[in-house]
Formats: sequence, structure tokens, C-alpha cells
Amino acid sequence: MKVLIIEDEQLAIERLRLLLKEYDSTIEIIGSLDCVSEAVKWFNTHPPPDLVFLDIELADGMCFTIFSETAVKCPVVFTTAYDRYAIEAFRLFSVDYLLKPVTLSSLAGAIKKYREIISFTKQPFDISQIMESLKGAGKNFKNRFLVKSGSRMFFIESQNISYFYADDKTVFLVDNEGVRFVVDHTLEKLQEELDAKQFFRLNRKIICNITAIKEIKTYLNNRLKILLQAGKNKDEVIVSRERVHAFKSWAEA
Repeated sequence: MKVLIIEDEQLAIERLRLLLKEYDSTIEIIGSLDCVSEAVKWFNTHPPPDLVFLDIELADGMCFTIFSETAVKCPVVFTTAYDRYAIEAFRLFSVDYLLKPVTLSSLAGAIKKYREIISFTKQPFDISQIMESLKGAGKNFKNRFLVKSGSRMFFIESQNISYFYADDKTVFLVDNEGVRFVVDHTLEKLQEELDAKQFFRLNRKIICNITAIKEIKTYLNNRLKILLQAGKNKDEVIVSRERVHAFKSWAEA
């Protein structure tokens, strides 16, 4: 079994290495990465390992960004020092979730679950599909945003938002009338807080409301071209090849 570790704490990496070897000396640890950008590059240039141990909070951001930027076609065991990331939801989908410090017994349980996945499924394993399903599990969604227009401040309900987009380091909310407002949120944070049944991250720069999608067309290299409309404003957005399958699953849910 080939294992990849994605973790930004060296002590945690060494602990996992020791526990894996103690549990099964035949396990091959093929590498360790410490950030989102390295992980995306790795998955784009290597065949998938058998199993990934993935820390939630990495050196350059939340691990969930990895699934927005590339396809992860192998089982993942999440590790974290916190218990606020819908533990039971992950377990329902047979993807384990270990609290640090990881113990030999918890690691053994995770690998047992991995082996059960392999023995019962004959289809390629794509964690991206699971991630889309899990985003809203066991949590309250953000239903309104406080925005400012001149000296006036007011709320915009999430159902009245067409999409969010990032321009450099600034994130804008575009309402159903096409009016835009600056919001003090990153797209990564919005992914965590919005209802995943209603909103989807099309690419690195845009999260859209399903109601804003007016047209979907096939595009070059197995990508999709999405027409978004907010009031009289229309924008065409490209969905990357890696995100197409997850987008279709979301759109048909």
C-alpha cells in the first residue's frame, strides 16, 4: 500500500511515519507535502496513491482548496487538532477523520476502513464527489451578509446573491440585480459557510448560486462554459476539466 502524507507539522509527519510502520511494515510512504500548492502540483503530475493522510489546516490555507483545484482520486484520511469539521459526516462516507495526536488504534481503524472501501467498490474512487456532498453536513449555513453602500449598511440574504468573485485579494458579492459589494471573506471561507446545495465554486475565482446559471455549454479540452446572469449583467465562466465531474454531480443533485 502506497501512502502520501500532507501535513505542515514535522513532528506530526514523523509520528504518522512511525505509526504506519508499526502497524504494517510493508506500507510504503511515497512522500510528504506541507501546503496546498504543493499538493495540487503533486496530484496533477503523479498517479494517485492508495491512501492520503491529509491535515485540514496547512501552511498556506485550508486543505479543501486542493479539491477545488485538482481531482483527488483516492481515499483520504483527514487529520486535525480540532473537532469542528463535521466528523460524523466524514465517517458516514467511509472516509475517516483522526484527531491529533493520532494513536495507533485510531490509525488502525482508519486503515481498516480504507480496506473495506477497496474490497466493496469496483469504481474509481473520487474524493471530490464526496467533498461536494460533505460541505454542508452538520453545520449551519451563512444566510446573510452585511454590506456597505456609501454611509449605509444593510443585509443581503444568500438567496438574493448571484455569485461571489475574487479580483486579486478583494472578494465581491454580486446580488441578483447585478450590484456588487466588497465582502470581508475569502472564497475558501465562503466555501465552508455557504450551503453547498445552493452554491458551487466554479474555479479559483468564482462561487456561484445555482439560480444565476442561465446556460451551460461544452468547451475546449472537456471543459464547460457557464453563462451567469445577475440583473442585466451576463458573464461567461470556464469550469476547469478537473471540476467538470463535480459540477455535474452538484447540478444534478
